[in-house]
Amino acid sequence: MLRVGIIGAGLVGQKRAGSLSDAKLVAVADVSAEVAEALAGAHGAAVERDAVALVRRGDLDAVIVATTNDALAACALAALEAGKHVLVEKPAGRVPAEARSLDREAKRAGLVAGVGFNHRFHPAFQRVKRMMDAAELGPLMYIRARYGHGGRPGYDREWRADPVRAGGGELLDQGVHLIDLCRWLGGEFEFEQGSVGTFFWNMQVEDNGFLLLRSRDRRRKAWLHASCTEWKNLFDFELFARNGKIEVSGLGRSYGTEELRVYRMKPQMGPPEYQAEQFTGEDLSWRDEFAAFREEIAGAKTDLAKPSDAERALAIDHSAYRAAGVPWAAP
Repeated sequence: MLRVGIIGAGLVGQKRAGSLSDAKLVAVADVSAEVAEALAGAHGAAVERDAVALVRRGDLDAVIVATTNDALAACALAALEAGKHVLVEKPAGRVPAEARSLDREAKRAGLVAGVGFNHRFHPAFQRVKRMMDAAELGPLMYIRARYGHGGRPGYDREWRADPVRAGGGELLDQGVHLIDLCRWLGGEFEFEQGSVGTFFWNMQVEDNGFLLLRSRDRRRKAWLHASCTEWKNLFDFELFARNGKIEVSGLGRSYGTEELRVYRMKPQMGPPEYQAEQFTGEDLSWRDEFAAFREEIAGAKTDLAKPSDAERALAIDHSAYRAAGVPWAAP
């Protein structure tokens, strides 16, 4: 059984702890001792005074890092240097160089470093991946996707509104999920155009980000919009292929029922026929992602995202930031 430590015992750390499969939570560390003690107590784990003490434990095989963005790369790198496999929450850092450092160290040490792009493990997207790999609807032409929420009172005073701690705004927070899904399903994409704006929230980072991406061969496009002024939470991801369209809407809970729709063009064209499937069960993407992490440690190849994937997503985000001239853009 895999022995795991968690750095960061907030909401995501709690979700990660509750999604362990064939693993034991051994130790927890957090900047708040009270928060660490609560999570550790719920799982019969020990509490360490800080991240350094946790990664140095000899009874851990792997470490999950679920901190604020400014600490993700440093904690994950410390775990890798201590000989531990790592699953680090997205976006794995604030700038591409931070994710790149994790990729280099994992390869040097022969360890697994995964990045928490759990949307890959939603059942609708697992189906879509198989369809795209088999080219069931012909070659991909373009992608259109939206992901947004409406924030909450005081959102502009949380750590995500601080460019130093977060590294960016909504384009970096939810936008990286859209970028990762584009690359995972449709091949490599690069930045073509982008824009960011702060329309509502009183904060230094953007509350809306817009991207136009192109494939390296320039045959495919992706238009993406990430927003925290959506008001009604929304997720919608569409792939347009030569012979039809695939749409995933909803992620469960406040985003609405997860649904997969497959539209197949008729020879005479006109309104296409479609098949719809809803996934109404519990969101098991976090559990399935951890299972993939465990399988990678055992030597298997899975859909688990790696630091190189995070680096590419961050590079696209920062291309948009540079185009907009924001002060926190990475060179």
